[in-house]
Amino acid sequence: MSADAAKFLNAFAQSLATMALYTDKHPARERAIDHSFEQLKRLQETNPTPQFSFLGLDVIYGQVALRELKDWDWGLRLANAGVQRLEFPPTVTRDEYEGFLDDVLGRISLVAAESSTRSPERRSTIKFGAIGVRGSDQKLEDLLPTATIAYSLSEEADTIRWLHDEVEMTGELPLLEAESVVRSLSVAMHGDRDIVIPLLQLKEFDQYTTTHSLNVSVLAMALAEFIGLGGKDVRAFGVAGLLHDLGKVRIPKEVLTKPGKLTDDEWKIMRRHPVDGARIIYESDRQLDLASAVAYEHHIMIDGGGYPSRHFRRQPHKASKLVHICDVYDALRTHRPYRPAMEPEAVLAQLERGSGPDFDAELTTAFLQMMRQWERRLAVVDDKTPLPSMAGPAQNAVDQAVAAAKKAIADGVAARASMPVQVVAAVEAPAPLATKGLEDSAADPKPAQ
Repeated sequence: MSADAAKFLNAFAQSLATMALYTDKHPARERAIDHSFEQLKRLQETNPTPQFSFLGLDVIYGQVALRELKDWDWGLRLANAGVQRLEFPPTVTRDEYEGFLDDVLGRISLVAAESSTRSPERRSTIKFGAIGVRGSDQKLEDLLPTATIAYSLSEEADTIRWLHDEVEMTGELPLLEAESVVRSLSVAMHGDRDIVIPLLQLKEFDQYTTTHSLNVSVLAMALAEFIGLGGKDVRAFGVAGLLHDLGKVRIPKEVLTKPGKLTDDEWKIMRRHPVDGARIIYESDRQLDLASAVAYEHHIMIDGGGYPSRHFRRQPHKASKLVHICDVYDALRTHRPYRPAMEPEAVLAQLERGSGPDFDAELTTAFLQMMRQWERRLAVVDDKTPLPSMAGPAQNAVDQAVAAAKKAIADGVAARASMPVQVVAAVEAPAPLATKGLEDSAADPKPAQ
């Protein structure tokens, strides 16, 4: 079935490319549309409502990654044009399908199809959108301003909740979904080509682990990028940040969400989560040894304190030191039942005081510089609110391009433009890291969660 899905997407891309070259009703254009529509109907014989997701370098059909389309460049072009989710109903007609292709081509080129090529009254049941799925019956002209960034984190949050549930029930980590969330976060961070740091706001305490995981991933990628690491390392640090607290899925809910102080026995349970997380990750995929190491080390202090305790002291991995800073920053700036949230500047001051004994001094300095230099790029939102489009030189250039495209629409000019997208390469795992003999003991008294 995935082979039919890949054949359809290739025919779909070929029809878009052909439509960009030929005018309406040209025989070559009609043949390309007919062929791709036939491939869609063939796919619908086994799956009446096919759904696709285009997340960074991943093309996902339903819940299955199409490995044969890894690095498919059309996936990136569609995602950059706001078509990240796509769903075809069983009743789609050839006329609807052609109108949908016109809309998609317009979004990719930032120029709407000429009015003579489609009926303004034609409505489509095909659903597509940037995050979530929305109807395609909106006028393309109304969608053009959102070509810069109109992005919420609702699906990412839902995916992490589902991922945690899967790990809790099966003990296995759905790696593809974890990596796809990180790629999607990277798209959100670079949606207007000037970095945005989107931090989710906690609404209910039982959502803390989900919200915190996404925030630490974003902060880890931002700091890794700020200190000049390459794209593959940035993405690997993002995955490590996303999974750093994975071991908490094995903590009883009444302990994890307890509003008051934990007892000594409860602290023993809580302090197991670094070891549990490291084991879950490493046993799920041995190539994720960096993420496994970060899960194990993210509560270890520079002076050797923290937990879990080790038989032999050694410096944590650089990624662990970096995630530790991001972890503490997000934890302190978030309201918890047993203490109020601290003001961001107070959190930064506390990190500065801990530089050396608790946190790596060089990385702490870099984090403080980043948060103060990129303060205006910080966007604290809930998981339903679209991230703001941040003004800046790059954004001004985008706005000018959108204005030019809208003028071309008004003039009836069939112009073609391209919008480059920043895409970080796929995660490349570091050299294997031995994780045998992970200790369960944690003697340090009640450190921060």
